[in-house]
Amino acid sequence: MSKQPKHILVIRLSAMGDVAMTVPVLRALSSQYPTVKVTVLTKPFFKPLFKTLNNVSVFEADIKGKHKGVIGLWKLSRELRRLEFDVVADLHNVLRSKILKYFFFGKKVIQIDKGRQEKKALVSGQNFKQLATTHQRYAEVFEKLGYAVDLDHSTFPKKENLRSKYLQVIGKDSRPWIGIAPFAAFKGKMYPLDSMNKVVEYLSQEYKVLLFGAGNEEAQALNTMANQYDNVTNLAGRFSLDEELDIISNLDLMIAMDSGNAHLAAMLGVKTLTIWGVTHPYAGFLPFNHTIDSAILADRHKFPKIPTSVYGNKLPEGYENAISSITPERIISKITATLN
Repeated sequence: MSKQPKHILVIRLSAMGDVAMTVPVLRALSSQYPTVKVTVLTKPFFKPLFKTLNNVSVFEADIKGKHKGVIGLWKLSRELRRLEFDVVADLHNVLRSKILKYFFFGKKVIQIDKGRQEKKALVSGQNFKQLATTHQRYAEVFEKLGYAVDLDHSTFPKKENLRSKYLQVIGKDSRPWIGIAPFAAFKGKMYPLDSMNKVVEYLSQEYKVLLFGAGNEEAQALNTMANQYDNVTNLAGRFSLDEELDIISNLDLMIAMDSGNAHLAAMLGVKTLTIWGVTHPYAGFLPFNHTIDSAILADRHKFPKIPTSVYGNKLPEGYENAISSITPERIISKITATLN
């Protein structure tokens, strides 16, 4: 036991969904090994994601400023070495983290195995099967450092108190709260807004619906949707990420694409339904503690090339509307069954 590292530097810089997926793994690690200190190197924007974790601190990487480029990474490595960490868990495994690795001069670094060849076989159609989840791949890194992490008996933080600032926007409502995050990074992963509008219309009759998004365009689109119905509130652009996490922790259900919001909800222990277009859960990106039964999938009989890519950035001709093979009625039915 004495040979185990006492201070682990964890590297995971982007994107939000991938960073959020580290949180349940780190929560399991910190609860199962309470004497271990963890420092997470990530972007400043992501710092609130780790606020509920014990023995976990965040070191902010300014990768567009003072830590930009090779010289910036050298400066970053010098700042990090002052923390006196023992080993490095590289959960990112990209060029930036590989350069940092060489600047750590002899420190043990374990890098995530992203399963690139397996994923290549999956998207090419050669081997359509469930791959290891990203959470499992993260846990494997810590196991190689001497800390086997049990993800099957995970705990989650308590719901955050709803401050008056939140209730002034949302209103006090005793009905179940459903969050909907209809946007995604790529078109092939995003459910059409006119179809989602039908889902929102139905849900607004029985539930309180909260809409999540980021940026002006998304906020405007969600405002249009919210203004059509009672019991629907657009939260896009109204709260910080830290505050949104407080609100998400109070949801009864989150509905999201294969996107970051699904992982934000799942890391807080919120029941989550995900809608998948040209991506597929087999690539390993299901929300934490959820099974494929919680995923609503596009029709793979009509669109056999799904998944067209791991991240949804490839859209073959004729697959532009693959996600529309999921009807609003099917989503509504799944929501009703999940809440009942």
